[in-house]
Amino acid sequence: MSSSAENILVVDDDEAILSSLKMLLTRNGHGVYTCSSPSEAVDYVRANTPKLVLLDMNFGQSTNGEEGIALLRKVKVFQPNVPVILITGWGSIALAVEGMKCGAADFITKPWQNAVLLESIANSLKLTQSVHSFTNANRAELDKQFRLTSIIGESPKMLDVLRTVGRIARTSVPVLITGESGTGKELIAEAIHENSDRRGKPFVKVNLGGIASSLFESEMFGHKKGAFTDAKSDRVGRFEMANSGTIFLDEIGDLDLASQVKLLRVLQEHTFEVLGDSQTKRVDVRVVCATNRDLRAMVERGEFREDLYYRINLITIAVPPLRERQNDVTLLAKQFLANVCAEQRVSQQVMLSRLALEWLKKQPFAGNVRELKNLVERTVLLSGADTIEVEHLASNQVGIPKSAVDITINSPVLPTIDEMEKALILKAMDACNGNISQIARMLGLSRGALYRRFDKHGIPYEAKE
Repeated sequence: MSSSAENILVVDDDEAILSSLKMLLTRNGHGVYTCSSPSEAVDYVRANTPKLVLLDMNFGQSTNGEEGIALLRKVKVFQPNVPVILITGWGSIALAVEGMKCGAADFITKPWQNAVLLESIANSLKLTQSVHSFTNANRAELDKQFRLTSIIGESPKMLDVLRTVGRIARTSVPVLITGESGTGKELIAEAIHENSDRRGKPFVKVNLGGIASSLFESEMFGHKKGAFTDAKSDRVGRFEMANSGTIFLDEIGDLDLASQVKLLRVLQEHTFEVLGDSQTKRVDVRVVCATNRDLRAMVERGEFREDLYYRINLITIAVPPLRERQNDVTLLAKQFLANVCAEQRVSQQVMLSRLALEWLKKQPFAGNVRELKNLVERTVLLSGADTIEVEHLASNQVGIPKSAVDITINSPVLPTIDEMEKALILKAMDACNGNISQIARMLGLSRGALYRRFDKHGIPYEAKE
């Protein structure tokens, strides 16, 4: 018999399920200990430390999950560092979400797919083993172990991000990357993929902010010829394109509620149906999402599904804004300078003066790394100088004047968020003379997200490029 520390504890009051899970797990090299009641499980975790717990949410005739939640809380008291995976029915996902709030590592719905369950177990165990890995690793040490050359930075907050990438890359857990526009969330997603066992397989990028809700299923799951009026040929969806690799869902916060339901199903079940085809397809995809919006606040307002929120953010990586990593500005600016000189065949003698670099470090950069990159490139191309000085940078800086939205904090009546957003968009339209691409860049939005805000605020527009 294996030691308790090598066992997976399985708790369920259904003997058939206990037998089935024990057979599956044993066949895959795990030691197993089973319990058929909450009291028996509590006694076990008081005296033993299993490597993982598989916990059913309902016992006896009860279907409200209260016993399961209570047992989860007790397990986390006695064994706070042991990962717990919940097993629940699809109709009880709200219960699983409650369990995630109480510290569960993941949840699996009945009837489970063996491959999905085993993957969840493997991910949870890998994360537990790597939780203290690279805690104090510096940039040089991280570069020796991981492919991070596309990410520039060695400030403390960026090192925290890179250490997290190192810890979770070899798993297949869903990751949510948060951060302001222009911080480099896509680069982090690519780094996760490149340092995973899936590198060399597809990395499919999807800008959800640019997909109309009516086209969501066709874009994501594909369609058969004749499935709808304009379906003149078969189309392969993004999930199928990403099979065996990684799918990067950018601007997840812009997804409407109806599409969120469809996305949740494929993330939960790892299956989907092509429009116009009744055959169910299985997909093996790692999902990485990104947003510059506050999803937790959106959940509270009813704009984002809570179950989807907990499904996509088993791991969250918060990418810091450039103003919180000022020491990286010099590294970034020099790299962008070298890149633009090489790409545009500009003299390699061009350099940034010391005062110019100091000036850059003091800028707020609301557009973050993207804004810094654009400023350096624009200045090199337009100034024609061998040494870039402060005046060159200042004259090429593009931004919204500080008076773009006049707010007096001490005023008894503050504008609403929507009023501020509309005023900011109107000011940007004036500053950019109606050029949609420039307006979107200035505001840190995708074109699709900008068009939706035009419609939301009733702002007339004429596309100019």
